[in-house]
Amino acid sequence: MTEKRYRMQRVNEALREVLSTVIGRGVKDPRVGFVTVTGVEATNDLRQARVYVSILGDAAQREESLRGLHSAEGFLQGVINDELHLKRTPALEFVYDESVDRGFRINEVIRAQSALLTDPDPDEVEDAGDEDAGDEAAEAEDAEDQEP
Repeated sequence: MTEKRYRMQRVNEALREVLSTVIGRGVKDPRVGFVTVTGVEATNDLRQARVYVSILGDAAQREESLRGLHSAEGFLQGVINDELHLKRTPALEFVYDESVDRGFRINEVIRAQSALLTDPDPDEVEDAGDEDAGDEAAEAEDAEDQEP
């Protein structure tokens, strides 16, 4: 069982490498913008492969790039067949990978929280300073009371 899993990981990685290279250099469709292949998951029988892509741009540009990739499926399958010599060439399904966007959002939240921790609100700093001054005055009064 682990041999099959290991083989599928190698096949998925090989598909990702070939598709990354061809999409970056060989697809002439103007609709396909800046596309990065982030992962590939092929079925065990190699009949289908889901290709996860990250696309630079807004939602409209992403849709156009996905349409361009869909229209280039035949060309891409031919290149996969020529390069990898698999028993079957999988049918490709391109899916936008939202994990990159989620990662950016998480990073923004972390930066915002980090900025709050490193640069506290100036009003809070002044208030904290006033509290310390009050404590010092009370301590001085206590010290005076205790002297004989």
